[in-house]
Amino acid sequence: MSFSLPDFRRKWSCRGYMSAGAAMVTAAAGLLLIAERAEARKYHAPLDIFNLGAPKPRPTVRAARIPLPKPRPEEAPKASDEGAAQADGSPSPDKPGADKPAESAPPPEKQASACRLALTEEIAIAPSIPDIRGPGACGGEDLVRLEAIVLPDKRKVTVKPAAILRCTMASALADWVRKDMAPLATSLGSAVSELDNFDSFECRGRNRVAGAMLSEHGKANAIDIRGIKLANGQSIGLTDRTTSREVRERVLHSVCTRFSTVLGPGSDWYHEDHIHLDLAQRRNDYRICQWNVWDPLPQVAPLLPAPRPEEAPPREVAAKPEAKEGADGGETEKPAAPTDKPAADGNKARSHQPATKKRR
Repeated sequence: MSFSLPDFRRKWSCRGYMSAGAAMVTAAAGLLLIAERAEARKYHAPLDIFNLGAPKPRPTVRAARIPLPKPRPEEAPKASDEGAAQADGSPSPDKPGADKPAESAPPPEKQASACRLALTEEIAIAPSIPDIRGPGACGGEDLVRLEAIVLPDKRKVTVKPAAILRCTMASALADWVRKDMAPLATSLGSAVSELDNFDSFECRGRNRVAGAMLSEHGKANAIDIRGIKLANGQSIGLTDRTTSREVRERVLHSVCTRFSTVLGPGSDWYHEDHIHLDLAQRRNDYRICQWNVWDPLPQVAPLLPAPRPEEAPPREVAAKPEAKEGADGGETEKPAAPTDKPAADGNKARSHQPATKKRR
């Protein structure tokens, strides 16, 4: 069979000619790809057709000589465990490692104030308590719970109930009992045994009035006292009228000297049955001392007036209406003095004449 170009063109169209050319190009590309893969097998790097990241040959690595430390002399001191741990590269037990987060350090302890150092157990039994942070401005710092006051002769004056106060207020109260109340009780033939605490710390306004200014009680800077008990059983009521006036005046002078505020009977009706003491700070060290020492009440109240003594002058009597009208009209005559009495008694008879009524 013979083929000629005209027969070929007649039997095969142009479209088939183009398909045969495309097949030849595809075969050539496949052969090229196989050649590239064979070339890439010579290296361990990934296939790089376009030769963009051809691996570079590694240089020859030579072992370097590392100098060793000198041996430790025998007379050298022994290394501590911490140093050995650091030499080994392991973290010490008390220091956190790089991968272990550092624990939060505890807050530093609060240093004791000068008042706290001075208020020892030889003066008062007053353990410290944590600071109080109440609502508003209530609370305070450097607080103690005053349980008892120790007298110079080692006797204890119990505070019932225990008072929560600032250290400065507790110290001032202890000094008052030790230096003023103890001598007073000695003059009465006994010793102080108990202090009646009516109120100490309480978060409230003044006189418990809603919306009033914060009381010193809310700052733990005040105390209310009703009385003092003695070892012989006697009680000294600071607002009791049956207590000796001299004793109450001595207490008044002592508290007004030591405290900046003293409120008692006569100040307002809130303090008629107790005494308020505090150490409020004011301008120019201004102080308030309002306490009236009332006189004792009479034993028996008089029900009837006392009888009129005989030597008292005669009482004035109101004139009768008829005599008053006659005096106005001028028709009545004055009664004449009796003739049987001497003239010397004339002035005396005139003194018994009725007089006009007066207001008392």
